[in-house]
Amino acid sequence: MENLLLTVLFLAVLFFLLGSGVWVGLSLLGVALVGMELFTSRPAGDAMATTIWSASSSWTLTALPLFIWMGEILFRTRLSEDLFKGLSPWLGGLPGRLLHVNVAGCALFAAISGSSAATVATVGKMSIPELRRRGYPENMIIGTLAGAGTLGLLIPPSIILIVYGVTVNESIAGLFMAGVFPGIMLALLFMGFIFVRALLRPESMPPREAATGFLQKFRDSFSLLPVILLILAVLGSIYAGIATATEAAVLGVVGALVLSLLQGSLSKESFLESLMGATRTSCMIALILAGAKFLTLSMGFTGLPRDLAAWIGSLELSPLALIAALTVFYIVLGCFLDGISAVVLTMAVVEPMVRQAGIDMLWFGIFLVIVVEMAQITPPVGFNLFVLQGMTHHEIPFIARAALPMFGIMVVAVILVVAFPEIATWLPAQMRSSP
Repeated sequence: MENLLLTVLFLAVLFFLLGSGVWVGLSLLGVALVGMELFTSRPAGDAMATTIWSASSSWTLTALPLFIWMGEILFRTRLSEDLFKGLSPWLGGLPGRLLHVNVAGCALFAAISGSSAATVATVGKMSIPELRRRGYPENMIIGTLAGAGTLGLLIPPSIILIVYGVTVNESIAGLFMAGVFPGIMLALLFMGFIFVRALLRPESMPPREAATGFLQKFRDSFSLLPVILLILAVLGSIYAGIATATEAAVLGVVGALVLSLLQGSLSKESFLESLMGATRTSCMIALILAGAKFLTLSMGFTGLPRDLAAWIGSLELSPLALIAALTVFYIVLGCFLDGISAVVLTMAVVEPMVRQAGIDMLWFGIFLVIVVEMAQITPPVGFNLFVLQGMTHHEIPFIARAALPMFGIMVVAVILVVAFPEIATWLPAQMRSSP
């Protein structure tokens, strides 16, 4: 009974603060402060100061602002034009034709961004006008872009995987490796949907454009070479064990600055805009992490996570049943919180359950990110929906309906990762076993 009252109190205070428009990070700090003052004898001020400092001074966390800055720099280059120009000649011959550019472009930019919203905005600012001009169905343009934009959360270097790794003390490099094959799988599932739909409804596709020769395709793709080299340098240095995630992030920032300088898009204004954009995003995430860390401490003093984990254990759920329950839980939670907030808010309670069930935490991180990806395209708080609303001027219900098939595809991806966990665990295991 006492645990139930504690849970209700924590949730009541949290939703009151969130509903009042208080920032998520400050809301978490407020809930933790209430718990410390009412249910523990430890001085709340000292505990908060110590916890916030420890949460903010992690060396692993330094990779976060650097990867964000890399994406911000490239967001202000001509990358979106290069993506469309370089990919469209190769994909135009497939059923669904240039709609595949949305998926392939998002997958490519996700490998240098780590942000779902930035991925949608970068690819969409060029592909939406081009696809509209060619007469592609509006719902498919928006739906494929909304779904494929979520790849920014899964394909490394993923910001949310860094946050998860810091929260549960798992290897960032290992999580990045674990995200490679699931990210590719999800991109192929999106492209498969476009392929099948185009075969079933060929009348909805515009006429096929004139074919181009191989040499012309190669020339058009040449502008993508610097970006591909940057991806290979950043991720390859991590996978080869040459650099840590933080060192690779530094390499990525330097490479992005050089690339934008060579393109002629690096100016004093764009440099400062990218720096301030990265600072704002990093500070927001750091505040959420600090609030979640203090909330974890507060809940630990009350014994709530331990008791809840024991209660879940007493239900004797199989690992599969636990995963099914957590899938539904995170989908519902994602309707009201962004992905990073949902992860850091729940880990204090969920992590003990998952470890007790014997579930691999690397695998669980990938599962969690795929489920959280769904939250990016579910109203009322779907970040990708808001980005697309600003770019297309459609209402949220229309965009959400267009993205609904992509939600279903992500459900299929979750089922595949649960049924075949090696999709996520094979590559990290190979890297660990290599000399």
